[in-house]
Amino acid sequence: MTRQYFGTDGIRGTVGQAPITPDFVLRLAHAVGRVLRRTEERPTVLIGKDTRISGYMLESALESGFNSAGVDVVLLGPLPTPGVAYLTRAQRASLGVVISASHNAFPDNGIKFFSAQGTKLPDAWELAVEAALAEAPVWADSASLGKARRLDDAAGRYIEFCKSTFPQDLTLKGLKIVVDGAHGAAYQVAPKVFHELGAEVLSIGCAPDGLNINHEVGATHPEALVRSVRANRADYGIALDGDADRLQMVDATGRLYNGDELLYLMAADRLGRGEEVPGVVGTLMTNMAVEVALQERGVQFVRAKVGDRYVLEELARHGWNLGGEGSGHLLALDRHTTGDGLVSALQVLQACVRSGRKLPELLSEVTLYPQVLLNVRLAPGQDWKTNPLLARETEAVKQELGNTGRVLIRASGTEPLLRVMVEAREAQLASRCAQRLVDAARAG
Repeated sequence: MTRQYFGTDGIRGTVGQAPITPDFVLRLAHAVGRVLRRTEERPTVLIGKDTRISGYMLESALESGFNSAGVDVVLLGPLPTPGVAYLTRAQRASLGVVISASHNAFPDNGIKFFSAQGTKLPDAWELAVEAALAEAPVWADSASLGKARRLDDAAGRYIEFCKSTFPQDLTLKGLKIVVDGAHGAAYQVAPKVFHELGAEVLSIGCAPDGLNINHEVGATHPEALVRSVRANRADYGIALDGDADRLQMVDATGRLYNGDELLYLMAADRLGRGEEVPGVVGTLMTNMAVEVALQERGVQFVRAKVGDRYVLEELARHGWNLGGEGSGHLLALDRHTTGDGLVSALQVLQACVRSGRKLPELLSEVTLYPQVLLNVRLAPGQDWKTNPLLARETEAVKQELGNTGRVLIRASGTEPLLRVMVEAREAQLASRCAQRLVDAARAG
């Protein structure tokens, strides 16, 4: 059975269009509730959300659906996705639910779920929910209906958790930090975390109105953070996305650091403190310079498919802790069960504070290779894998690059596009090789 509704990170779409409609979301919650009650007589579910205006509507639908299946609900209000994952575990709840479309604009929204352990749920669970969706609802009678309550100090509890991941013997005193909350779920908690650890905090992107989430701010639009860091002569800038599970950082010069560089820094900091780092997981898109630098330090590097779900799967398979993507989804599984932009930022800042060194010094061993990414629109039914010209040109490019570059050709999962990526030590070489592959793809 294939999944009809669930994607790589829950269920997502445009509000008002299937499946992100109140009637479907009510049915979804009812189906999830019925699956939960197969193994638990009286489940409790936590529901958090980001700041989209549609969150109110979807929250109500989820609450009704769960209650109708005999499931109790605890409402958390606006809270980062990793905050919901943490509280699900801390509160010994049966399930955590997040209403968010992450880095998407406000017309979109989505529903994603966390297990009682605060981890992503397996495919088998999602298939069980989809099977339950296909069945007629079984409404609980009045005596068996679930109840709903609000956890008033949810944000405060999560703030304390984030702070607990920062060493007790260190402080952020003396640092000026600009925090960009993307007008999203972390708009309240993010500035407080850094302030309570001693930093002078300046906030941007922390005034949500229901319609401005991710709009020209946050991790997907770091230009606003760069400008603010420079204008305020801050030491660091921290940009989160709408649900605060991804991170981009800026130093005092306005230089932007992506997830690949920050992942390497987290690994290098642990090695420098004598901790064992047997391996790190990146993705097919992780810059080759990170792989080379880690291998030179004796750290194994494994590539997963694009998506933090697949990074998590590889980490679990190997029993490792560190992984991430260039987009800023970073995982430190000995600190949290899921990607957390705030916890990741604190891991980076701890390395800077403890060493007394700035980001360029800590990353002196890594100079990212130029990456050229080009898209080719595919004709309906076109099978790029059977294109002999592209196959020959790909092999020729790989021979030319040798072990100093990399080629990745993959179909987009959302559009009729072929994505061609070439990485090389020299930008001109990468660009020239990428164009050769695009020309071959079009000719075929």
